[in-house]
Amino acid sequence: MTMFSRAVHATTLAGTALLAAFSIAPPASAQTLKLEADLGNTVVNTSKAGSVYLRLNLKSAANKNAARRAPINVAIVIDKSGSMDGDRIAAAKQGARVALERLSADDTVALVAYDHNVNILSASAPLRSSRERLEKAIDGLQAGGTTALYGGVQEGGRQVEKYISDNNVNRVILLSDGLANVGPSQPHDLAQLGRKLASKGITVSTIGLGLDYNEDLMQRLAAASDGNHVFVERPSDLAEIFDREFGDALSVAARDITITIECRSGFTPKRILGRDGDIEGQRVTLKLNQLQADNERYVIVELDAPSGRATGAADVADISISYADLVDGGRQANANSKASIEFSADAKAVERGINKSVMSQVTEQIATENTERAVDLRDKGDLAAAKKTLEDNAAYIRSSREYYSSGSTPASTAAISKLNDMESKSRDAASNLDAGSWDRTRKMMRHDQHKAKVQQAY
Repeated sequence: MTMFSRAVHATTLAGTALLAAFSIAPPASAQTLKLEADLGNTVVNTSKAGSVYLRLNLKSAANKNAARRAPINVAIVIDKSGSMDGDRIAAAKQGARVALERLSADDTVALVAYDHNVNILSASAPLRSSRERLEKAIDGLQAGGTTALYGGVQEGGRQVEKYISDNNVNRVILLSDGLANVGPSQPHDLAQLGRKLASKGITVSTIGLGLDYNEDLMQRLAAASDGNHVFVERPSDLAEIFDREFGDALSVAARDITITIECRSGFTPKRILGRDGDIEGQRVTLKLNQLQADNERYVIVELDAPSGRATGAADVADISISYADLVDGGRQANANSKASIEFSADAKAVERGINKSVMSQVTEQIATENTERAVDLRDKGDLAAAKKTLEDNAAYIRSSREYYSSGSTPASTAAISKLNDMESKSRDAASNLDAGSWDRTRKMMRHDQHKAKVQQAY
């Protein structure tokens, strides 16, 4: 058993992960989101303190095939620098045409293109009045020049702001194949821009094409606004990606979701796995920009649990959520509940209470952190340490997968399949760290890390 697997099983079997499962039925007027809160075990050992994992699962009860949907307010931002010439600009045009076919007359669309300059090819306007202009602008796209990526995204945000509304899905969709070399160009610059747009209710999705773009910049821009990030290796796949991205936008059922966790005395929040958020004393606050119909997302918070407690029940945390219900015209909705746990000196009771579904997702997030550590090591030139980290990570995932798929209450087939896929990818990455493979491997890893952390829908 590896160092990683020993750590996770020691933590689990010692009872330092907890479970408290419940569902919240929103008021009759607010049925779009359902909140479930779970901990790793139903029972914790009275004498041993340690880390415990609180999982909050948000599920949308809305139907993605419902006739009614929220209006889309989108800016399509396309890199038309010189590197986009040929098949790439042709594929970008096809992707933009696919996007228009997914939208209705009441949706608002802007088209922005950039090289060393930023050009508003079609200002934001309802599609009923701008379709012909948009189609002409798409047909006229030509590649040439350098890459003012920051300015392109900034202008896309300005265009979306013209029609911004709590009732809309407000989104910037960026396509780029190259390094930002005009204007702000560091990942932290783009992350700051993403946070600024997110504060206005705008999500940024980023599509990286080929092997020459900066995946750190693109991924952090998307993550800062809770958007999607995709690595597209072949121009021929762009039309499908645009179709999926707009399918994602068309199915958003709730937005501006705020989660507040008030931890009870003795249960101290340590960190949030996979997501950004604020921890101030006993309070944890997180924000999700959106949730699609027929979809779910989870958040995991690691807490320190108290030791020396008497046997019996104890409250762990009070949880509240608020969100804009797009199924109900953007009306504000909320729900509240609490999580509690049982303290026991019975080691068998602690082991019987393990929630393997929760712990499989904890494994997913910890394994993702391990791959991020491997990227950092490879970037510093330590190939041997990066390779060992990835191989140990694969062994950790395998051991966890085998344990959580066993017994009378195993994790779901989907959760186990995801761990199996992660194990395979970690082993593949360990074998592709050489200079000739690293650009592709790194982009694949950043894509997979983003998808695991935000549970991207596609």
